This record gives sequence, C-alpha cells and structure tokens, in this order.
Amino acid sequence: MIGILGGMGTQAGLDFCNKLTIINRGRTDQKYPLFILYNKSNIPKRPENIKKFYNVLSSLVKGCRLLQKNKCKFIVMPCNTAHYWHEALQKKIKIPILSMPQEVFIHTKKICKKNSKIGILSTEATLKTGIYGKYFDKYYKLINPTRSIQINSVNKAIKFVKMGKVYEAEKAIRSAVRYLVKSKCKRIILGCTELPIAIFAYKSFKKVKNSKLFIDPNLLLANVSMKKYKSKTPVLV
Repeated sequence: MIGILGGMGTQAGLDFCNKLTIINRGRTDQKYPLFILYNKSNIPKRPENIKKFYNVLSSLVKGCRLLQKNKCKFIVMPCNTAHYWHEALQKKIKIPILSMPQEVFIHTKKICKKNSKIGILSTEATLKTGIYGKYFDKYYKLINPTRSIQINSVNKAIKFVKMGKVYEAEKAIRSAVRYLVKSKCKRIILGCTELPIAIFAYKSFKKVKNSKLFIDPNLLLANVSMKKYKSKTPVLV
C-alpha cells in the first residue's frame, strides 16, 4: 500500500492521487493501487517555518507514523518544500520515504545532457534551502526567475492555487514561464506541487506542453510510486 502524506497543500495531495488514477486509466477497479491519503493540513507552513525546523519535523513524523502504522510499503510527500526535512524525517521512520527532488534528478539525467540549463519554478523556501541544488548543481545550470518575477508571478500563482483560483494562477505564472523559455532552458521543473495544477489546467501553454519542456514532479513521483508498488522487491530505506 502507498502512504501519501498530503495537506501541503490539499490541492497538491489530491492532484497526486488523481495522477495515480490517470496512470491506471482504463483498468478494472481491482487493478488500481491501494493507497492511504492522510490530508494532514495542520502541518505548520513550510516556507514560514524553515528556521523552526523541529516544529515542522514533529508534525511530519506524526503523519508518517500513522501511515507506517497502517502497513504502508512506503511514503510519498506531494510537497517539494517538505523535502527540506526529508533526511531528518527518514531517520525517525522505519519505512522508506521517497525523495521527490532525487527522483526528478534521476529522470533529468536520462533526458538532458550534463551542463544543460534547467529552469526551476518553486517557492522561495525551496530555492533558499537548495533541495534541488543539492542534486543538480554539480551536473546542470539551474536557472531561477528574477526576484521581481518570483514575487509577482510564481508566488502569486502558488497562492491562487491554494485558494482554488486556478484560472488566476494560470495567468499569473505566464511571465515566469516566458522568462525561462527565453533563457533557453532545456527543461523547466515545476518545483512546487501547486504549479502543474495552474499550468496544465488551460490551453495557454499548449505549444510549450507539446514540446515536453515541463517536468512535473508530482506526475513523476506517481509513476515511480506505481513501479515500486508493483515490484516484489522490498523498497530500501
């Protein structure tokens, strides 16, 4: 059984579950994966609590222990920023917790040459904590939006999705995408799980979507989860 620690935000957790079903589309009910979504929406806000490390860690541990108690094979967290606590969290949990940034890096190495420009759209906390840089910096040139674009485009888009205003989010994120396209990025990591919801909801990015420019970590994590779910080999910590 797949354990999903959601609530960071709620829309992102539901998006992950939806992607699990899309991967299995057309099959019988009995062929869908067994999973538990714990929508733990009371986890302290990650960006605002980077310095209060143990406040967030304690809440994450409680969520993961519930999933562990319910005999999940492994755990996923559909939240990029939460992976700042991944290493410390894994030390307190007996079953494996998949690393979203690590899986994105493994995927990128398969499709992009070394030293390619890779764009990233994420929360400011994800950028500051370097959870993607930890894997990417030695192999790629990570390109971030300018400070102005981060504030007026990316941050607004994320906030709109959390509020359920997806159309407004799609409009807000446009300038950030244009900037990274003009910067000649080979791929753009949607490094906040709210952003794929904004970008793939409408047709504005049809041409860019068809170019397979975007890397959706939530979709990627769903695919990896299904492979591990079906595998008879134990998932290692």
